[in-house]
Amino acid sequence: MPVHRPAVRNFLAGPALTPADLSLVLLVREDGAQANHPMPTVTLREIPKVLREAASLGIRSVKLFAGSRMRDDQATQAASPHSLMARSIRAAKDEAPAIAVMTEACVCSYISSGECYLADRNVVDVKATGEVLAAQAVTQAEAGADIVGPAAMIPGTTRAVRSALDESGHSDVSIMPHLIFDSTLYEGYRVTMRATPASGTRAFQIAPRRADQAVRTGLGMVAEGADMVLLEPALFTVDTLIRLREACPAPLMPFSVSGEYNRLAPAGADGTRDVRPLMEAVTMLKRAGAERIITYGAVEIARAL
Repeated sequence: MPVHRPAVRNFLAGPALTPADLSLVLLVREDGAQANHPMPTVTLREIPKVLREAASLGIRSVKLFAGSRMRDDQATQAASPHSLMARSIRAAKDEAPAIAVMTEACVCSYISSGECYLADRNVVDVKATGEVLAAQAVTQAEAGADIVGPAAMIPGTTRAVRSALDESGHSDVSIMPHLIFDSTLYEGYRVTMRATPASGTRAFQIAPRRADQAVRTGLGMVAEGADMVLLEPALFTVDTLIRLREACPAPLMPFSVSGEYNRLAPAGADGTRDVRPLMEAVTMLKRAGAERIITYGAVEIARAL
């Protein structure tokens, strides 16, 4: 069948990418904090403006990351109701209640070592880490979060978060744990959020060659109570996305991380970004079965659409 005629090509092009397919990533910094980082950031006061534009473009969700200036070896600020994350959630929901607010629940931006876990004499304290993540998730839910994202990749943390949310009266808050492959593509985020691990590695992230482990881990997260699963980095987890799509009913949401954004949406001399390569990647992720795609370039893509 000839399909080279433009009208026929457009007719058979398949489902279009829309702004509703995109979730906007925001890295939040304290008002007045230094903004010279590898990744773009926003202040608390800028969140309402950004949310208004996102909503006007048809974007329906936002993924928030925020840390703390005050850090210690127990990540004591992670669950504070006065944390930057809690204030960011409230700012987003106050401005755009209809936009789904997704969070990260992890200690890497609250602990002095930059690791994703608490340790006891240099040994990972799984129980204590789970308790902190659970308390952090409850604080985020109380601030108005719709979907919390345990990101430590430690077995049992999804179950701990689900139990804590249910026991605190937040059974309607969803959980989207991060299914993470070890990658160099996180460096821009880590430097920006001061979340570079002192050990030089994330102990629980999946080795890139271990596809079977990734699938088992994702299914395990669903068994522990995950309502949906985030996969990162997006382009390097497409095989896992397809295999999980066939094996479990949970929505799957690849996260196009900082390294992908900087490479596939390079900034020109005037600061504007050419998002066409990133749009092609996002289209491929939708084609592969992604429920939504989480990306730093959501607003720029939505403008282009």
